[in-house]
Amino acid sequence: MADMSLKDNPVIDSERSTVITIAGRDYALLLTTKATKEIAKRYGGLQNLGDKLFEGKEEFSEGLDEIIWLITLLANQSVMVHNFQHPDDKQDLLDEDTLELMTSPYDLMAFKDAIMSCMSKGTARHVETEETSVNPPKPKTGARSRGSSSTPSRSSATVGRNIG
Repeated sequence: MADMSLKDNPVIDSERSTVITIAGRDYALLLTTKATKEIAKRYGGLQNLGDKLFEGKEEFSEGLDEIIWLITLLANQSVMVHNFQHPDDKQDLLDEDTLELMTSPYDLMAFKDAIMSCMSKGTARHVETEETSVNPPKPKTGARSRGSSSTPSRSSATVGRNIG
């Protein structure tokens, strides 16, 4: 948000959120547990979101309504985090009417990439593993089993995919 420092907030940082601009104001789309629960109520889970955004929508406006709802939900997560962390500097929540008024259908379609990026960041898991400093036992035959090592190793892996 224009008044919020997105850089210095560990909850609303670029590792977890994707920034969009609506009417000159920045909103960080943020997938929180709260947002995940709302999405699950509406779509049955995150895994169903992509399929159900336009599936079975008889009219284009119904598809737009789903995107508007989702953008509003994700954008308001960062506003609510800010309001929780800064009770003396509360920001107004984005409402669907304002979003509709201040954007074009083209803007909403462009925001689909931001939504997917936000979802990807929100569901990515960064796993870091470290073996203990104790050396593994050596085989009695003198031969090493495949993959064993006498020195500790450190590895890190990212599970999930980033879009964008």
